[in-house]
Amino acid sequence: MGVVHEDFDRCYAAVQSRDARFDGWFVTAVTSTGIYCRPSCPARTPGPTRVCFYPTAAAAQVAGFRACKRCRPDAAPGSPEWNQRADTVARAMRLIADGVVDRDGVGGLARRLGYSERHLHRILLAEVGAGPIALARAQRATTARLLIESSSLPFSQVAFAAGFASIRMFNETVQSVFAMTPTELRRRRGTGGGGTGVISLRLPVRQPFAGAAVIEYFVQRAVPGLEEAGDGAYCRSLRLPHALGTATFVVGADHVTCALRLEDLRDLTAAVGRARGLFDLDADPVAVDAALAADELLRPLVRRTPGRRVPGTVDPFELAVRAVVGQQISLRAASTVLRRLTQAHGSSLATPDGAVTQVFPAAADLVDADPATFPMPRRRAEALHQLALAVANQKVALEGGHDRDEVRRELQRLDGIGPWTAGYIAMRALSDSDVFLAGDLGVQHAMARLGERATPKAIDERARRWRPWRAYAMQHLWASLAGAG
Repeated sequence: MGVVHEDFDRCYAAVQSRDARFDGWFVTAVTSTGIYCRPSCPARTPGPTRVCFYPTAAAAQVAGFRACKRCRPDAAPGSPEWNQRADTVARAMRLIADGVVDRDGVGGLARRLGYSERHLHRILLAEVGAGPIALARAQRATTARLLIESSSLPFSQVAFAAGFASIRMFNETVQSVFAMTPTELRRRRGTGGGGTGVISLRLPVRQPFAGAAVIEYFVQRAVPGLEEAGDGAYCRSLRLPHALGTATFVVGADHVTCALRLEDLRDLTAAVGRARGLFDLDADPVAVDAALAADELLRPLVRRTPGRRVPGTVDPFELAVRAVVGQQISLRAASTVLRRLTQAHGSSLATPDGAVTQVFPAAADLVDADPATFPMPRRRAEALHQLALAVANQKVALEGGHDRDEVRRELQRLDGIGPWTAGYIAMRALSDSDVFLAGDLGVQHAMARLGERATPKAIDERARRWRPWRAYAMQHLWASLAGAG
């Protein structure tokens, strides 16, 4: 869709038609009431002279508007722009969504991006209407609301977990953003929110949504002890900035239910952001499907499985290790190797969640290990050890806020990591929607079955039609080999 909030006529048409596809792309501020809404809000559409449009909820809050109680714009899917784009603003938005400002301050965010705090504030304000402090404040408000409505925690603990420096700031922000006190929000929550230690969330998605295909992708690659799947649910362990946890997912037609068990509630923001990335929930499936279906080669695959997503990860280092381990061996063999690595070098959960008992090792855990003990050929074990050393020493940064092309170059400087592995890591760990691996054997077999020339050069030329959504095209091609769509 591109930048839409500056196109008044387009935005107003979306609001008039209550088009949910635009939820998360911009918010509508009503000047006569002082509230802001998502485009699909069911309330009566105000006249064009009484509305203005902002690129983010934070920008509307900075301008003095409060969130609509009816449509809850804070619960809308995120903007697809931040994963699609690779510029500084997009990288900053991905890092803010992971809670970097709350953990390391604006200075920490600026250092990761290579800018001064002042310059970073200026470029964010110019494009998204709010600086990093305001963006983080809006995110804290959303996190606070999740905890207020999904738990029975005392408000002092909610404020701390959401990242507020004081109870006063927590109360003032909640009142300002939602026009309700924390007590009023909790009264409105209905029957949800108990004292079980489980935070149950409903994560919204844009339709169509092929969530079952994502679950199946994880089922085929599940590592015992680390993950558990069955009866349409997927559970896995989490290594988060402050502590460990688990997440259980069940997909619906227009949402994903997520049950979080966290050892430290300060990790809620990061856990929710990573859960959304795991299922690619902020994608724009209408735009992706339309672009891919324009090619007659992919049209039948897109029609068979509309809304296909690119599976992400909750742990970029774990994903990178999976990519190295999985080179030229079967999914079952890779799962066995990863299980042994986890048992030998991972961490045990204080409270297991069913069959999920362990967390994958961190980079530092594998740096301290002897690669000769890794259950794999020597050269691959050495490659894995070099990867762990590079990540632990921050020579390779796998966070979503870093330059994707630079990360790929740094990965390929390591022995044993070639273009395929670096590209696969960029696709799933860095959410690069335009990765395409023309030399992948699965892609070549799929193209041959579709009656096309299957040389890397011919495939690469055809794939240029699918930009900037080539990673989604690969998912369709891979799935076609399994008969899954």
